[in-house]
Amino acid sequence: MRRFLLALTFLASPAFAQDTDLELVLLADASGSIDASEIAFQREGYAAAITDPEVLAAIRNTAYGSIAVTYVEWAANTAVVAPWTRIAGLEQAEVFAAELLSKPRQAYGRNAIGSALLDGLELMETNDIDGWRRVIDFSGDSVNNYSGPSIAEARARVLAEGVTINALPILRQNDPGRAHGGLEAAYETQIIGGMGSFVVTAESRESFAEAVKRKLILEISGTHALPREARR
Repeated sequence: MRRFLLALTFLASPAFAQDTDLELVLLADASGSIDASEIAFQREGYAAAITDPEVLAAIRNTAYGSIAVTYVEWAANTAVVAPWTRIAGLEQAEVFAAELLSKPRQAYGRNAIGSALLDGLELMETNDIDGWRRVIDFSGDSVNNYSGPSIAEARARVLAEGVTINALPILRQNDPGRAHGGLEAAYETQIIGGMGSFVVTAESRESFAEAVKRKLILEISGTHALPREARR
């Protein structure tokens, strides 16, 4: 009987309760191919999406009724634009959006995708949040990697920690997308991985905000795919 009571106490311990439904790192491209106007429209797209009524409804409908999110720009270095913010409703979402729209550009240089993925993982490992799910949301307009660890090495380390990587490729003019050699196909094979991972493509600047909104709803709701073996 004593062992049974101890077991019940152990199972009821608050140490095993997560703080929130989702820890989400938004990794946005700020490399040399992204000019100031593109930095602005990416931030504006995420600010509009995170405050959208449909996105907020998806957050309310999660098991914990909240998510934790941070926005990070990546290039040769990574820089946190909006720090970890717990969002359960419009007020917190507006605070997060204001952070995005008020900060200057902080990341510069050529692509270091492997480093960016590992920095995203570190942000999860070192915060004070315990999320039920952990996702890195990577966006960019190429799959080049000029410095730091390889994409394959970084991706493997992230997946080994149980983190899912989703991606939002931003297609340039004449990019074939999913066809051989296209950015969407490259992100499918080289970037994404983990349970339920997926790609949502922004085919133009005009479609970026809608793509971000759709992607956030899928990530927050967790209904985009049935559990499956992690991609390796």
